[in-house]
Amino acid sequence: MAAITTPSEIRAGLEKRRGTNTGGQIFRTLLLVALVLAIAMIGAVLWSVGVDSWSLLIERPWSFLSNPSNSSAELAGVAQGIRGSVTLAAIVAATFPVGVGAAIYLEELADDNFLTRLIQVTVRNLAGVPSIVYGLLGLAVFVQQLRGLTGGPSVISAGLTLGVLVFPVVVITTSEAIRAVPQSLRDAAYGLGATQWEVIRHQVLPAAMPGVLTGVVLSIARSLGEAAPLLVVGAAPFYSTGVKNTLEQLTGAFTALPMNVAVFARLPADTWAAHAAAASVVLLVVIFVINLAAIILRNRISKKLGR
Repeated sequence: MAAITTPSEIRAGLEKRRGTNTGGQIFRTLLLVALVLAIAMIGAVLWSVGVDSWSLLIERPWSFLSNPSNSSAELAGVAQGIRGSVTLAAIVAATFPVGVGAAIYLEELADDNFLTRLIQVTVRNLAGVPSIVYGLLGLAVFVQQLRGLTGGPSVISAGLTLGVLVFPVVVITTSEAIRAVPQSLRDAAYGLGATQWEVIRHQVLPAAMPGVLTGVVLSIARSLGEAAPLLVVGAAPFYSTGVKNTLEQLTGAFTALPMNVAVFARLPADTWAAHAAAASVVLLVVIFVINLAAIILRNRISKKLGR
């Protein structure tokens, strides 16, 4: 009669085998080293901007956040940059349904042929195009060709440019989230008589929504940190004209936090270094708050769906 192997014996055998896997241990060590290096680099950046901005944020935190751009270091602030970055985030978020819809069509509705595969490869290649190229695209299309709708060099043009910039990321992450949905879920819905739209609407999208929102979070974070496209489409490098109403805010001169950081960093370091570091801290906080809101929304949707 064969001896019965207990669960404890199985675990002991697995632990013994794991211990003799030299290649696996080396790979695990390399991954741990990579993690430590990544954390160290992030910590070094945070420490640097924190130390450099400490004196300014302690001396006049509220005036720095509420004052507009100014040629005087004692009066300069980032209020217009904060407003511009938040507005840009809202415009970029409004473009996400286009990317999500494109991914749904490519994964669920389009035929698996040469044209579909070519589009998918092209989208993945576009994700690696430098941001300055998208800035030139925004200058040619949104600033010049569509000047009557966007107001030329405005926050609308900049937001649409950044929306095009992160469009490939949204499509790729949404496609991967949809592919992760088990095919058995679709087959079961079809077996109950559901139409293709009902399967997509009630089964595929709810299951893929956490992954889709993760892509949204990554896209917003990238768009808010880009300075090159904003410079190309006409963001004000230092000053920004006053605005009176919402229309002027959307079609008039604008700036954003990345532009504030870039401009402060180019000015004499002995006077403006703390401003550049403080603007970097504000930018990190704004990105963190927006990402936190998106993560909370994602978790609530996941909890509601029971996933």
